[in-house]
Amino acid sequence: MPTPVRKRKEYTSIEEVWRDYKANGDKELRNMLIEKYLPLVKYIAERLLAKLPQNIELDDLTSAGIFGLMDAIEGFDLNRGVKFETYCTTRIRGAILDELRSLDWVPRIVRNKANRVEGAWKGLEMELGRPPTDSEMAERLQVSIDEYEDLLRDASAITIVSLSDKAREDQGSKTLRTIDLLENKKQIDPEDELRRKEVTEFITKGLTKKERLIMILYYYEDLTMREIGATLNLSESRVCQLHSRIILRLKSQLKKYQAELLS
Repeated sequence: MPTPVRKRKEYTSIEEVWRDYKANGDKELRNMLIEKYLPLVKYIAERLLAKLPQNIELDDLTSAGIFGLMDAIEGFDLNRGVKFETYCTTRIRGAILDELRSLDWVPRIVRNKANRVEGAWKGLEMELGRPPTDSEMAERLQVSIDEYEDLLRDASAITIVSLSDKAREDQGSKTLRTIDLLENKKQIDPEDELRRKEVTEFITKGLTKKERLIMILYYYEDLTMREIGATLNLSESRVCQLHSRIILRLKSQLKKYQAELLS
């Protein structure tokens, strides 16, 4: 006699799928969860792609993000009282950024341009005792203003870094990723709040109103350059240029601050 086909259970909520999957680890249930949260992977991949050079493919980012999603599904604890969307977002972003880092997605020529611009900026700032203007930078680099703006736009491609660094527990030898250490969402950590305030003040100190808005919208609100441009009535390329200048200035300030702390 033929083997009877097992009838698939009908689920009325995603919570039921989660409970059964955690109870028996059924691969079919895992696939249902992947299908449920796949739009989130695509959304995160598209947001990251908007900040990357044109040679990066969306499919590559999505594939890496799916592995992050699978890892998040395996590690998610139903009893911790955390929404899965909150838990998996950082895992997905971390997987994508780790993939980009392993592929060395920033071409060597882009790194060379970034080093060239940063070196010229530091040299002029030391000579002038102030941040150099665009025309002074262009003259030092022996390029036109338009070519200098192109250099800034290319150099800005290396500002994305991985958020999934390793963190070791104080006791024992187990090594965790930073994203595995979940904070208590129900309580505000005064130390973290103070640190965040100090960092925000440091970043925005000396910036114009427009520059502050660009930094806040880009890093705090997670808007793309195009979305920021639409908000501030600027072109996408102009926002990118302003962002690159701000980053150069902040790098210089941070190195001075570091030197003061170590002196």
